Amino acid sequence: MRRSALWLLAIAALYLLITLAQVVLAGRQKPPAEAEALVVLGAAQYDGRPSPQLEGRLVTAIDLWHDGAVNTFIVTGGSQEGDRFTEAETSKRFALENGVPDDSLLFEDVGTTTWESIQGVASLVERHDIGSVIIVTDPYHAKRASLIAQRSGINVVGVAPVRNSVVGGVTSLRRHLVETAGVALGRIVGFEQISGRG
Repeated sequence: MRRSALWLLAIAALYLLITLAQVVLAGRQKPPAEAEALVVLGAAQYDGRPSPQLEGRLVTAIDLWHDGAVNTFIVTGGSQEGDRFTEAETSKRFALENGVPDDSLLFEDVGTTTWESIQGVASLVERHDIGSVIIVTDPYHAKRASLIAQRSGINVVGVAPVRNSVVGGVTSLRRHLVETAGVALGRIVGFEQISGRG
Protein backbone atom coordinates (compact mmCIF):
# COMPACT_ATOMS: atom_id res chain seq x y z
CA MET A 1 0.00 0.00 0.00
CA ARG A 2 2.73 2.41 1.00
CA ARG A 3 4.79 1.46 -2.05
CA SER A 4 1.80 2.10 -4.33
CA ALA A 5 1.29 5.53 -2.76
CA LEU A 6 4.97 6.38 -3.31
CA TRP A 7 4.71 5.28 -6.95
CA LEU A 8 1.65 7.48 -7.44
CA LEU A 9 3.46 10.45 -5.88
CA ALA A 10 6.48 9.84 -8.10
CA ILE A 11 4.30 9.65 -11.22
CA ALA A 12 2.45 12.84 -10.24
CA ALA A 13 5.73 14.67 -9.60
CA LEU A 14 7.12 13.55 -12.95
CA TYR A 15 3.93 14.65 -14.71
CA LEU A 16 4.18 18.10 -13.10
CA LEU A 17 7.87 18.43 -13.99
CA ILE A 18 7.22 17.53 -17.62
CA THR A 19 4.31 19.98 -17.72
CA LEU A 20 6.46 22.74 -16.20
CA ALA A 21 9.07 22.14 -18.91
CA GLN A 22 6.36 22.38 -21.57
CA VAL A 23 5.05 25.65 -20.10
CA VAL A 24 8.55 27.17 -20.03
CA LEU A 25 9.40 26.01 -23.56
CA ALA A 26 6.10 27.28 -24.99
CA GLY A 27 6.96 30.73 -23.68
CA ARG A 28 10.30 30.69 -25.49
CA GLN A 29 9.25 29.57 -28.94
CA LYS A 30 9.53 31.75 -32.02
CA PRO A 31 6.29 32.66 -33.78
CA PRO A 32 5.60 31.03 -37.14
CA ALA A 33 6.33 33.04 -40.27
CA GLU A 34 2.68 33.40 -41.20
CA ALA A 35 -0.93 32.51 -40.46
CA GLU A 36 -4.32 33.79 -41.55
CA ALA A 37 -4.93 35.63 -38.27
CA LEU A 38 -3.43 36.47 -34.93
CA VAL A 39 -5.28 36.54 -31.61
CA VAL A 40 -4.25 39.01 -28.93
CA LEU A 41 -5.48 37.76 -25.57
CA GLY A 42 -6.79 40.48 -23.31
CA ALA A 43 -5.28 41.85 -20.12
CA ALA A 44 -6.09 44.79 -17.87
CA GLN A 45 -6.95 48.19 -19.30
CA TYR A 46 -7.23 51.49 -17.43
CA ASP A 47 -10.14 53.60 -18.65
CA GLY A 48 -9.35 52.97 -22.29
CA ARG A 49 -5.56 52.79 -21.95
CA PRO A 50 -3.84 49.39 -22.16
CA SER A 51 -1.96 48.29 -19.08
CA PRO A 52 1.77 47.67 -19.60
CA GLN A 53 1.00 43.95 -19.86
CA LEU A 54 -1.69 44.45 -22.50
CA GLU A 55 0.47 46.94 -24.38
CA GLY A 56 3.26 44.36 -24.53
CA ARG A 57 0.91 41.87 -26.14
CA LEU A 58 -0.36 44.47 -28.60
CA VAL A 59 3.10 45.67 -29.61
CA THR A 60 4.17 42.07 -30.26
CA ALA A 61 1.08 41.53 -32.42
CA ILE A 62 1.44 44.83 -34.28
CA ASP A 63 5.05 43.99 -35.13
CA LEU A 64 3.85 40.70 -36.62
CA TRP A 65 1.18 42.56 -38.56
CA HIS A 66 3.68 45.00 -40.05
CA ASP A 67 5.95 42.08 -40.94
CA GLY A 68 3.12 40.75 -43.11
CA ALA A 69 2.67 37.59 -41.07
CA VAL A 70 -1.15 37.75 -40.97
CA ASN A 71 -4.19 39.22 -42.71
CA THR A 72 -6.59 39.44 -39.76
CA PHE A 73 -6.02 40.96 -36.32
CA ILE A 74 -8.29 39.66 -33.53
CA VAL A 75 -8.46 41.33 -30.11
CA THR A 76 -10.24 39.92 -27.08
CA GLY A 77 -11.45 40.68 -23.60
CA GLY A 78 -14.53 41.98 -21.83
CA SER A 79 -14.80 44.39 -18.92
CA GLN A 80 -14.88 44.32 -15.16
CA GLU A 81 -17.61 45.90 -13.05
CA GLY A 82 -17.34 49.69 -13.24
CA ASP A 83 -15.20 49.75 -16.40
CA ARG A 84 -16.20 52.16 -19.16
CA PHE A 85 -14.27 50.23 -21.80
CA THR A 86 -13.66 46.59 -22.59
CA GLU A 87 -10.18 45.17 -23.08
CA ALA A 88 -11.09 44.48 -26.72
CA GLU A 89 -12.19 48.09 -27.32
CA THR A 90 -8.97 49.37 -25.81
CA SER A 91 -6.90 46.96 -27.85
CA LYS A 92 -8.74 47.84 -31.07
CA ARG A 93 -8.11 51.55 -30.55
CA PHE A 94 -4.43 50.95 -29.86
CA ALA A 95 -4.10 48.77 -32.97
CA LEU A 96 -5.83 51.40 -35.15
CA GLU A 97 -3.50 54.09 -33.80
CA ASN A 98 -0.54 51.91 -34.75
CA GLY A 99 -1.41 51.22 -38.36
CA VAL A 100 -3.73 48.22 -38.33
CA PRO A 101 -6.66 49.02 -40.67
CA ASP A 102 -10.18 48.83 -39.33
CA ASP A 103 -11.33 46.35 -41.97
CA SER A 104 -8.70 43.86 -40.79
CA LEU A 105 -9.78 43.97 -37.14
CA LEU A 106 -12.15 41.55 -35.43
CA PHE A 107 -12.96 41.56 -31.73
CA GLU A 108 -14.45 39.45 -28.97
CA ASP A 109 -15.53 41.74 -26.12
CA VAL A 110 -17.46 39.52 -23.72
CA GLY A 111 -15.05 37.01 -22.22
CA THR A 112 -13.54 37.66 -18.80
CA THR A 113 -11.45 34.48 -18.68
CA THR A 114 -9.10 32.86 -21.15
CA TRP A 115 -11.64 30.10 -21.74
CA GLU A 116 -14.52 32.50 -22.39
CA SER A 117 -12.51 34.73 -24.72
CA ILE A 118 -11.27 31.80 -26.77
CA GLN A 119 -14.82 30.46 -27.14
CA GLY A 120 -15.70 33.82 -28.66
CA VAL A 121 -12.65 33.64 -30.92
CA ALA A 122 -13.67 30.14 -32.03
CA SER A 123 -17.01 31.55 -33.20
CA LEU A 124 -15.24 34.36 -35.09
CA VAL A 125 -12.82 31.91 -36.71
CA GLU A 126 -15.69 29.73 -37.89
CA ARG A 127 -17.82 32.65 -39.09
CA HIS A 128 -14.97 34.21 -41.08
CA ASP A 129 -13.54 30.90 -42.31
CA ILE A 130 -10.12 31.53 -40.76
CA GLY A 131 -7.91 28.48 -41.25
CA SER A 132 -4.95 29.22 -38.97
CA VAL A 133 -4.04 31.53 -36.10
CA ILE A 134 -1.11 32.69 -34.01
CA ILE A 135 -1.82 33.26 -30.30
CA VAL A 136 -0.19 36.36 -28.78
CA THR A 137 0.20 36.41 -25.00
CA ASP A 138 2.77 36.47 -22.20
CA PRO A 139 5.30 33.61 -22.02
CA TYR A 140 3.86 32.02 -18.86
CA HIS A 141 0.39 31.91 -20.49
CA ALA A 142 1.38 30.53 -23.90
CA LYS A 143 0.94 26.81 -23.27
CA ARG A 144 -2.47 26.91 -21.60
CA ALA A 145 -3.85 29.46 -24.05
CA SER A 146 -2.76 27.45 -27.08
CA LEU A 147 -4.14 24.21 -25.62
CA ILE A 148 -7.52 25.82 -24.89
CA ALA A 149 -7.63 27.20 -28.43
CA GLN A 150 -6.73 23.85 -29.99
CA ARG A 151 -9.36 22.06 -27.91
CA SER A 152 -11.89 24.68 -29.03
CA GLY A 153 -11.38 23.71 -32.65
CA ILE A 154 -8.99 26.51 -33.63
CA ASN A 155 -6.01 25.61 -35.81
CA VAL A 156 -3.17 27.15 -33.78
CA VAL A 157 0.00 27.12 -35.87
CA GLY A 158 2.09 28.72 -33.14
CA VAL A 159 2.40 31.21 -30.32
CA ALA A 160 4.06 34.63 -30.27
CA PRO A 161 5.16 35.13 -26.66
CA VAL A 162 5.65 38.75 -25.60
CA ARG A 163 9.28 39.78 -25.77
CA ASN A 164 10.54 41.52 -22.64
CA SER A 165 7.26 40.94 -20.81
CA VAL A 166 6.61 43.23 -17.84
CA VAL A 167 5.73 40.09 -15.88
CA GLY A 168 9.14 39.10 -14.58
CA GLY A 169 11.09 37.96 -11.54
CA VAL A 170 9.20 36.30 -8.70
CA THR A 171 5.84 37.15 -10.29
CA SER A 172 6.82 35.33 -13.49
CA LEU A 173 7.99 32.30 -11.50
CA ARG A 174 4.76 32.19 -9.54
CA ARG A 175 2.65 32.47 -12.68
CA HIS A 176 4.65 29.74 -14.41
CA LEU A 177 3.91 27.46 -11.46
CA VAL A 178 0.21 28.38 -11.43
CA GLU A 179 0.00 27.78 -15.18
CA THR A 180 1.75 24.44 -14.77
CA ALA A 181 -0.93 23.35 -12.32
CA GLY A 182 -3.61 24.71 -14.65
CA VAL A 183 -2.27 22.85 -17.68
CA ALA A 184 -1.76 19.63 -15.73
CA LEU A 185 -5.26 19.71 -14.25
CA GLY A 186 -6.95 21.06 -17.38
CA ARG A 187 -5.73 18.15 -19.45
CA ILE A 188 -7.45 15.80 -17.01
CA VAL A 189 -10.72 17.54 -16.07
CA GLY A 190 -11.13 20.03 -18.93
CA PHE A 191 -9.94 23.61 -19.14
CA GLU A 192 -13.45 25.02 -18.90
CA GLN A 193 -13.61 23.72 -15.33
CA ILE A 194 -10.58 25.66 -14.11
CA SER A 195 -10.14 28.56 -16.49
CA GLY A 196 -9.03 31.84 -14.94
CA ARG A 197 -7.87 35.21 -16.22
CA GLY A 198 -4.66 35.24 -18.24
